[in-house]
Amino acid sequence: MYENLINYCSSFISLSAIDKEAIALNFKHTTIKRNDFLLKEGKVCDFIAFVNSGVIRHYHLKDGKEITCDVTLKNSFITDFRSFTQSIPSEYNFQILKNADLLIIKKRELFELYDNYKNIESLGRIMAEQVALRTIDIAMSLSSDKPQERVEKLILQRPDLFQEVPQRYLANLLGISPESLSRIRARKNLT
Repeated sequence: MYENLINYCSSFISLSAIDKEAIALNFKHTTIKRNDFLLKEGKVCDFIAFVNSGVIRHYHLKDGKEITCDVTLKNSFITDFRSFTQSIPSEYNFQILKNADLLIIKKRELFELYDNYKNIESLGRIMAEQVALRTIDIAMSLSSDKPQERVEKLILQRPDLFQEVPQRYLANLLGISPESLSRIRARKNLT
C-alpha cells in the first residue's frame, strides 16, 4: 500500500529504512468515491495527501461558476498550500473525478516528522518548491500564452490528463470553451 509513496519520495531524495518506516507509520490510508470531496471550500486544509490512484479536480467558485485550477493524478501529492501553511479556510474544492485511493498525513504529524527526520524535512522543502514552480507555470501560461499554445503545452507536459479528465474540465483549466479545445485539437491533430 505504501510502495508507490515510498518510491515517489525516493525519486527525489535518498531515504533510509528508518525514514521509510516513519513515512509508512504516519500516512493513513483512505478511499474516496467519485464525485465526493477530499476538501471543500471554507474548511481548513490540515493535511497533505498522496494519490495512490484516482483523479482529483481542484476548483473554486467565481460568480457562481466553477473554475478548474488544476488536476491531480496518481503518484502525486495534493494540498491547498496556502490553507495548510497559514491555517486559514480554503478557497478550493478537491472533487474526486475517479475513485481515489489516498495516503494522508495531518499537519501535526508531518511537522513531527520534519523535526525528527532530516531527509523527510528536505523532501518537504523539495515538494514545496515544486508546488511553487507549478503555480508560476500555470499563471504564466494563462497570462501570456495563446489558447493554442496552452493546449500544446498541456499535451506536451501532461498528456495523461487527456485520457483521464473529461474535456469540459480540461477546457476550463485552459481558460477556453470545450468547443475551442475540440477545434484546436482537430486543427493541429493533437491527441
